[in-house]
Amino acid sequence: MDWNDVRHFLALARSGSARGAGAELGVSHSTVARRVEALEEQLATRLFDRTPDGYQLTTAGEDIRPRAESIEREMLSIERVVAGQDERLKGPVALTCCDHFVSGLLMPDLHAFCRASPDIQLHINVDSRSYDLSKREADVAIRILVKGDQPPEYLIGHIVAPLVLANYVATSHESALDPDFPNSEPRWAGFDPREIQAKLIAESSYPDVPHGLTFTSFDLLIQGACTGFGMVMLPTYIGDCEPRLRRLTHSDLRHVADMWVLSHPDLRDNARVRATKQCLMRTFTTHADLFRGLRA
Repeated sequence: MDWNDVRHFLALARSGSARGAGAELGVSHSTVARRVEALEEQLATRLFDRTPDGYQLTTAGEDIRPRAESIEREMLSIERVVAGQDERLKGPVALTCCDHFVSGLLMPDLHAFCRASPDIQLHINVDSRSYDLSKREADVAIRILVKGDQPPEYLIGHIVAPLVLANYVATSHESALDPDFPNSEPRWAGFDPREIQAKLIAESSYPDVPHGLTFTSFDLLIQGACTGFGMVMLPTYIGDCEPRLRRLTHSDLRHVADMWVLSHPDLRDNARVRATKQCLMRTFTTHADLFRGLRA
């Protein structure tokens, strides 16, 4: 049995469409269909029903899926073990970062790193979703975990910076929104989940200021704050770098989470992964005061 045929079978089973599976694997939808048909011919059984809504696993397909996933885990384990023994500063490294504010701080050092190690092919993705490092969706991940939480047991990592929140107001709207200004009408602009924001407000120096609009990302929250929607709580590595904002008199510095650099233990001894992580850690050390809220 060809492992590539099994890979295509699993991708199609998960996505339900040849185009979706092809996008996941980086091949055409016709390649996916051809590979799956080859597997069906080899097994002499139909694995999918082709319906107007996409590909649906047959009973036989459902039966072999867990076995195919077991093969996948073994193959990925072999790939990680082999990659983990690679002592060359050469080859691809997939890095996923939690947000573009952190990636912006990293870019100068990553540029210097790539110039010094031109044979390392760095692939950078900014996405806060949970990447499966066991499947090599990423080799190194920068992630934020609530203070005191630990990463999954199958990963190794280090805390590289605290995430510290502070209170900010737009300089162009401070007379209207800053609670310390006379005749102001302050309000909070918040973020999801709203319940967490409500708890932070209750514990802040401004617990009686009403909560207004809620935004779904730091980008939108900053835009809203600068437009005059309200006071905001932001990580200091974001708020202190935004020239249109300043901290409120009572900034309420609060260490609420930690920034982690994570990887799979099978890649512990991979030279290019190790070098990439060392570069990241140097950058976080350089910006330590910014992350701790000491630069305002």
